[in-house]
Amino acid sequence: MVSKKVKVVNEQGMHMRPAGELAKVVKAHPDCEVTLNANGKTVKAKAPMQIMSACIKCGNEVEIVCSGTDEQAVLDEIAAMFENGFGE
Repeated sequence: MVSKKVKVVNEQGMHMRPAGELAKVVKAHPDCEVTLNANGKTVKAKAPMQIMSACIKCGNEVEIVCSGTDEQAVLDEIAAMFENGFGE
């Protein structure tokens, strides 16, 4: 298991588009479980609605936790998405 804390930098936070992009990346790695810890909630990152249910806003800190096959590579890929503001 590996984890990293990142800060949400995109102005709109985790709305439908970035949540969908994140879920797509997570689904591409079925042997690695990814959860997000934010705002006192822990959510699985496989479905956009679950991600959005954590109410992650701009400026929030999110802990990404990956466990399974290629966990470090998956963590690095997801952290880069957050750090780049999901291209927004």
